Amino acid sequence: MKIGFIGLGIMGSRMAAHLQQAGHELVVYNRTQSRADELVEKGATRATTPEEVAQQCRLVFTMLSTPEAVEEVTIGKDGFLKALPGNSLWVNCSTVNPSFTLKMAQHAKKMGQRFLDAPVSGSLMPAEKGELIFLVGGDAADVEQVRELLDLMGKEVIHVGDHGQGSGMKMVNNMMLAQAMASFAEALKLGTALGISEEMLCQTLLDGPAAAPFLKLKQPKLLNREFSPQFPLEWAHKDLHLAGVTAYEQNVALPLLHTAKEVYAQAKEAGFGEEDLSAVYRVFLKEEKK
Repeated sequence: MKIGFIGLGIMGSRMAAHLQQAGHELVVYNRTQSRADELVEKGATRATTPEEVAQQCRLVFTMLSTPEAVEEVTIGKDGFLKALPGNSLWVNCSTVNPSFTLKMAQHAKKMGQRFLDAPVSGSLMPAEKGELIFLVGGDAADVEQVRELLDLMGKEVIHVGDHGQGSGMKMVNNMMLAQAMASFAEALKLGTALGISEEMLCQTLLDGPAAAPFLKLKQPKLLNREFSPQFPLEWAHKDLHLAGVTAYEQNVALPLLHTAKEVYAQAKEAGFGEEDLSAVYRVFLKEEKK
C-alpha cells in the first residue's frame, strides 16, 4: 500500500519506519528535509510539499507538534487536503485539542475526505519498539480500514468514540502524566531537603502505590542528570496549555493543571524546553541552562 506520512520528528520517524519495514511504500514530507533522509535511502519517496504527498496517496498520516503545524500542512498554501482524491482518509496522530480536531474533521468532510484523530500514548522507546497505544476518534469503519497499519506501529488500538474523543483522551492522559512528573520532582526536592538521598527516595517511592508507573523509566534521568528527550518538556507544556484552553471551553475549573503549567513554563524559561519532561526537576533544584 502507498501511504503518505507527514511529520518525521522523534515519534513520526519511528512510526513511519515500522510501516516501511512491513513492506509499505511511503511518500514522506518533513519541513526539515534531512529528517526524511534515512527513510528515503531505504526506498521512500521524498515530497517537497504536503500537497505533493496527497497527489500520490489516498491515505495520509500526520504526526506534528502543534495545532498550528497541523493546520498549515492540511489547509495552508501547500496543504494536502485539497489535493487528495475524493473519499481518501487522513489519520492525524498529532496531540491537539478536541475543538481543533472537530474543526479539522469538518474541513475534511467539506472537501469530501474521511478523517480520524488517532493520537498515541507513548514516547520515544515505545515508538521505537512499535508499542504505542492509539487513542482513536471517528467512524468505526475507518478505524477498521487502518487497524492493521496501527498494529504495525503500536500494541493496542482503543476506539474511544466520535471525532475529537481520541484527542480528548490523549489530552487527559498527558495532563496526568505532566502533573505526576512535576509532583514527583517536588517530592524529591522536599525529601532531599530532609537529608534523604535521591537514590533512597526513588527506591522507596517508585516501588510504592503513590507513584505513576512511568516514573520508574525516568529514574536514571533524574539520578544521572541526563535529560536527553524522550518526550520534550516543551511539548508537555504545550499539552497542558491545550488542556487549559479546553477546560475554559468546557467551563471546567482545573486549578492543579494551571499550577503545573506554570512550573513547566518556568522550566522552558530556564532553557530546558528541548530536554526531556523530567528536566522539570531542574526547576526545583534552581538550576539554569549552561
